[in-house]
Amino acid sequence: MQALEKNIATTNWIPVILVFLLAIIAVLKVIDAEKLKGYVFTLFNKGFIDSEVEEDTSFFNSFYSLLFVFSSTVLALAISLIIVERDAEIQLSFSYFLSILGVVFGYFTIKSFLEIAISRMFLIKKQVRFYLVSKFSYLYSISFFLFISFIIFEYSPLEASFFMYVALFFFLLRFVFHVRNNKKLIFSQLFYFILYICASEIAPLLTLYKLML
Repeated sequence: MQALEKNIATTNWIPVILVFLLAIIAVLKVIDAEKLKGYVFTLFNKGFIDSEVEEDTSFFNSFYSLLFVFSSTVLALAISLIIVERDAEIQLSFSYFLSILGVVFGYFTIKSFLEIAISRMFLIKKQVRFYLVSKFSYLYSISFFLFISFIIFEYSPLEASFFMYVALFFFLLRFVFHVRNNKKLIFSQLFYFILYICASEIAPLLTLYKLML
């Protein structure tokens, strides 16, 4: 694969975003250091997900709201970098990053509300809570690792392909862990699971795709 050069034009805003993300981590640590540590290492600690399910805390409190903002921002940075490195005509500008952030934030917001609505509509909140908590927990976990990977890439001579392969690895790892820990639910309710995927995963993506055209 041909080496891809870093696009360094108009990227003075990136350190500001990284400092902003570090500030979020600092605030999360002040709010609940143990919970923050649990989310960072969720991929290697299934017991933490069990404790979160039993705690049944609202996703809309200050800790989870900040965690959601952190994860969305990191994913927007990662997606922006990958798109820019794959398309030489696009510059990694702040306005372009904001547009990607808006799409990412909108997608996860719509999807979260759909998941809550569907689980309550079909009275399956208890049955799918572990599935939902584990899905977002793994996403939050890989966001921290992607954040570290992005800093390493940004301030090192490593090529863009390094970050893209690392990001792909973490997302594949998240998928494997998620399916493995939810295989009983998935295969015992395969029809409803497929219906759920279509409503909560595919529908929001199609909606965003049409809005972007």
